[in-house]
Amino acid sequence: MSGSGRTVRGSDGRTYLDFYSGIAVNLLGYDVPEVREAVERQLRTGVVHTSTFYLIASQVELAERIARLSGIDDAVVFFTCSGTEAVETALLLATEHRRSGRVVALRHSYHGRSFGALAVTGDHRWHGAGRTPLRVELVPDVPPQDGPGEVADEHQVAHGVSELTRVLDSEPDRPVAALIAEPVQGVAGAVPLADGQLAAYARAVRSHGALLICDEVQTGWGRTGRWWGHQWDDDVRPDLLVFAKGLAGGLTLGGVVGRREVMNCLPMPSISTFGGNQLSTTAALATLDVIEDRDLPARAHTAGHLLRGLLETGLAGVGGVRRVQGRGLLLAVAFQDPATAAAVQEECRTRGLLVGLGGSAGNCVRVMPPLTVTDDEVRRGAETLVAAAQAADRLERTS
Repeated sequence: MSGSGRTVRGSDGRTYLDFYSGIAVNLLGYDVPEVREAVERQLRTGVVHTSTFYLIASQVELAERIARLSGIDDAVVFFTCSGTEAVETALLLATEHRRSGRVVALRHSYHGRSFGALAVTGDHRWHGAGRTPLRVELVPDVPPQDGPGEVADEHQVAHGVSELTRVLDSEPDRPVAALIAEPVQGVAGAVPLADGQLAAYARAVRSHGALLICDEVQTGWGRTGRWWGHQWDDDVRPDLLVFAKGLAGGLTLGGVVGRREVMNCLPMPSISTFGGNQLSTTAALATLDVIEDRDLPARAHTAGHLLRGLLETGLAGVGGVRRVQGRGLLLAVAFQDPATAAAVQEECRTRGLLVGLGGSAGNCVRVMPPLTVTDDEVRRGAETLVAAAQAADRLERTS
């Protein structure tokens, strides 16, 4: 398998336009010279790993840079290997800081596949036997994920705040440690929280002394059109911000950035053996250089606006389509039927376009091109997806 730009060549010899980016990991696409050359320089030193018992220059530089980008006052960074591990770290910090195992999450959320991360995942599809190390309570996320596509209104947001406040006010002797929330729910089908919803939730949480954890694993590094997804709501200041996915240009790297008071609350030592290794942090620094030099958050906003408009126009009148949703280049097409979504994904692959599947009902085609996607590629990808949806609609009508 090989790749260049936004195109990959499979083992079958065919080329594909990648609009899934390895589940949003290949933020810049493939074979990016700046990242490749930085990684090659590090490889030539012969050192790809030591441990956090020794200062690693690239790790320190990256931590300082992320702390500045986070907007969090007096920020501290802890590196991990993945988003799941980063979520676990944030949960450990929040529950220790508040001395409570109570955590609030959103009803259609997804935060990872490990014990604690699954505990705070509201999407029922990911739950196993229901065992959990935490006491988790779920509050609404709007608009409704499985409804016909209503736009969230002030009443729905107010209802969500009321539900959250009810949970926060209950059991004063066992306070809530934190609310964990994705600004755009990626696995649920690129569903943004309603305008003002995260800010309203943040105010309610802060008034009760609880912490706000923003899960920016999929929304970080400019994908939604701003550096962080929570920046679409004014005055949201997370206590802990979880990041991963696209930071290291395809290499494994995640982490948490948060207020020093919270980050330093653990009574025991804590390290991540591979988190923040030389190779990943070197790749991450080069990735951030490219994002900043090319102003890719602004590019994601512009390209996302173009892509969404083309999809909405092209899919108008196609049977089974509910809506196009998302922010920036974190988008999805919601269908009435999960089987239709699966058929469209496969038809896209047959036509040379890679897209994903998601949605709380499994009914969404996920669209997440690299932030470097060109306008011509946006048009070609949109045209292919529309043709695939039309073909699936014709097949369904004749079957």
